[in-house]
Amino acid sequence: MDRTAGVAHVAERDPGLPPLLLAFTVTTGMIDAVSVLGLGRVFTANMTGNIVFLGFALAGVAEFSARRSLAALGTFIVGAVVGGSLGVRLDANRRRWLLVVAVIEAAILSAAALAAGGYDSARLAPVERLSALIGLTAFAMGIRNATARRLAVPDLTTTVLTLTLTGLGADSSLAGGTNPRWRRRVASVAAMLLGAIIGAFLVRSVGLVWPLALIGAITLVATLAYVLGPSAARS
Repeated sequence: MDRTAGVAHVAERDPGLPPLLLAFTVTTGMIDAVSVLGLGRVFTANMTGNIVFLGFALAGVAEFSARRSLAALGTFIVGAVVGGSLGVRLDANRRRWLLVVAVIEAAILSAAALAAGGYDSARLAPVERLSALIGLTAFAMGIRNATARRLAVPDLTTTVLTLTLTGLGADSSLAGGTNPRWRRRVASVAAMLLGAIIGAFLVRSVGLVWPLALIGAITLVATLAYVLGPSAARS
């Protein structure tokens, strides 16, 4: 039996998971705002966009950096390996698994917040802090995405919305469909948009330290709410 499929079946029946993953989607929008606006046009959560940015850089577009994009891609993949390993080892007890992941993510994002102290996003300097911020946030998001992938809750990947938006159109009554999970799909898009708005506002008004600290706090608090909630207690 496919172990991941079994996890997905249980996750779909757990009403506590969608709100948790929507909270994570908000923080992904915030991370994207931090990385694109503060780290020199690089994505550290959305690797689809990062591949496109890498293509721009390789084509010689001056505003984009192949080195930054490759650094994000590399550390994201390492984070995904770590996240996948944690899932394999710990998903027999979902509460423990998700709490361990949240603590690790929050610690990494707290380290990123500390690294952001003294960093100048206008000059992308010092370079050492820029590299640390790209690496830490991409690593954390790699762990996050591996975890969401293993949970496999439909339309709640926490990062990529292309298939979600496709589903809204292709499965709609206009296309002859039955509009399955349309509320969840709309909520996912709204959560990402909200996170991007909040993240952009914070980056432009207070810099990177507080947004990164807030992302880590939301991740930990949302996971604790899930872990201590009645639905997780039955899982």
